[in-house]
Amino acid sequence: MTDNRLADATSPYLLQHKDNPVAWRPWGPEALAEARATDKPILLSVGYAACHWCHVMAHESFEDPQVAEVMNRLFVNIKVDREERPDIDQIYMSALHALGEQGGWPLTMFLTSEAEPFWGGTYFPKTARWGRPGFVDVLESIAAMYRTDRGRIDTNRKALMEHLGKAPTAGAGQLPPDLPVTAGQRLAGLYDKTHGGIRGAPKFPQACVSELVWRTALRTGSADTLRTCLLTLERMSNGGIYDHIGGGLARYSVDERWLVPHFEKMLYDNAQYISHLARALALPGLAPEIAELFRTRLDETVGWLEREMMNGAAFAASLDADSEGEEGRFYVWTPDTVIEALGETVECLLFCEAYDITVPGNFEGASIPNRLMPPEDDPGDALARFAETRRTLLAARETRVRPGRDDKVLADWNGLMIAALAEAEYIFRIAGVSRESWRRLALGAYRFVMDEMRDETGRMAHAWRDGRSTRPGFASDLAAMMKAAIALAETSSSISEANRFLADAGELASQLEQDFAADDGGYHLTSCEASDVILRPLSPMDEAVPNANGVAAEALQRLWHLTCDADADARSRAIITRFGSEIVGNVFGTASLLSAMDTGVNALLAVLVVPVEGDTSDASMALRRAVASLADPAVIRLEVPAGHAFPDAHPMQGKTAKDGRPALYLCRQGACSAPVTDPAGVEAALVQLIGRAPGTI
Repeated sequence: MTDNRLADATSPYLLQHKDNPVAWRPWGPEALAEARATDKPILLSVGYAACHWCHVMAHESFEDPQVAEVMNRLFVNIKVDREERPDIDQIYMSALHALGEQGGWPLTMFLTSEAEPFWGGTYFPKTARWGRPGFVDVLESIAAMYRTDRGRIDTNRKALMEHLGKAPTAGAGQLPPDLPVTAGQRLAGLYDKTHGGIRGAPKFPQACVSELVWRTALRTGSADTLRTCLLTLERMSNGGIYDHIGGGLARYSVDERWLVPHFEKMLYDNAQYISHLARALALPGLAPEIAELFRTRLDETVGWLEREMMNGAAFAASLDADSEGEEGRFYVWTPDTVIEALGETVECLLFCEAYDITVPGNFEGASIPNRLMPPEDDPGDALARFAETRRTLLAARETRVRPGRDDKVLADWNGLMIAALAEAEYIFRIAGVSRESWRRLALGAYRFVMDEMRDETGRMAHAWRDGRSTRPGFASDLAAMMKAAIALAETSSSISEANRFLADAGELASQLEQDFAADDGGYHLTSCEASDVILRPLSPMDEAVPNANGVAAEALQRLWHLTCDADADARSRAIITRFGSEIVGNVFGTASLLSAMDTGVNALLAVLVVPVEGDTSDASMALRRAVASLADPAVIRLEVPAGHAFPDAHPMQGKTAKDGRPALYLCRQGACSAPVTDPAGVEAALVQLIGRAPGTI
């Protein structure tokens, strides 16, 4: 019987491999000790539950007894869920990049018995093809080299360890305050003016870059740049990357048109999608059909979240791309399968024409529903026209074999979704449309993470599943939950509730500083309590999610403006300074830090003073909408009742409602405008503070 030790894992990805004939070990002291005791090299395989090519390599090699025999004889085999251990993934992915290889998953790395990398790759086919060597050939070659040519192994090991040990250069001097704008202009030049997104294929949402470009459009008043951002959202929302039947965004599109997705759905992509839709929806002058599209996509995506992604009160991590052994099988249609659901009706014909369901298909003989090229006789109101039809097709789709779900709760991804839901609910609320359930979702997930995923000392776990937690957590967890707490505070109409969230954010900031602070500023990804890694990653680079340092820098800036905590301001600025060289050298990879820097330069504190807490009068709602319509991520909101006492150092100290009416104060760099009681006065107040009016499309 194979000595596979994954049966007790909490990770769904590791559990997928518990019956492999490979003698897998989870990462930890026991596996590393075994490698040292046997002097065998380590074969490290890193992937995640929703990864298509991870499944392919598993079926081809890890489920094959003959391949497993070679692996077990020559290596100590360790399997890692990159979502559960992003630090391990980051360390060895960096080593792979240093070898000149393009990253991706599955990540296949070969390590010494001391866990130091010396060679690696990503997916290896079982037998040589596509210009890639066969996996068994690779295994035997690496093992032979490890036995007979340790000098070569050691040369590689030393070079990679030297690369990994290079910390970002501290202190690049004072960065110019207009760097976020100049960087954003450069990045805007990379955008596809026809299809949106970064030019070329594959196309990823690139949420961090999109936010920086959006900010740049606002700072420069460039209507063209803003339209490019909106085009990207519109094309994603109409493309096959979006699930038109069930809602939710896939991870990326393999083509430049957003038509053919890689069908896995990740919580973090949808969190950032919701956030960007909500911000765009607040923008004045949005075309009615685009506004309706964005509202519908928000409703559908949150509906998908409630229907398919809940794990108790919190949110699960992802849905797989594959079902029944095929990528996308669950999501595609043919005219015949549509007829089975709808019958041979005019409605069926019209739907197929409107959503590109054809006999030839647009994906491997089937069709991915999309609205990228509506037919000439399109009804035009397809969103409303086919709403009931889509519900019928969803019910029919529910009878299919579902893709797998990774139901672990990740604190950082939940934090991103909590913040997005809080913002989206607020945008609907001030428009007079109730989405109270969205805030309840956000609050439920927030309370789960804060209550169930922290220990008695307040330290947060990274992952939770079936009552078991993965500890210690990461800087990304604390930073994202700070973001969540602040978003809930900014969208609260109760100052006592807002203050509780701000107190939580302050506690999380203190924990972040205590356990993750690096010398000279910034934060390691891994806690100082971690003892099973060869180093603690320190990086400013965004991936599909914003880097922990970028999220922390933004959250600390907002915390300073809301509470006058000078330490928060100093820590935020120290992060920017610490990674200054990396920011200048790679504006694409450090977009979240540049957005945080933009907030530091352009922060606008908007304080609404209302006669009574929770005031919903026409006057107060109009002022809320005026602030939201700025659609500016650097705007920081706070709502207080008349008579609220601000700290002496706060620019709002002594200011209150005017003649019993709601009053809006706009504050920047320690100075506040005169009270604004009419929304039409917001523009004049902004001219007074920053010398210009808000941008429009």
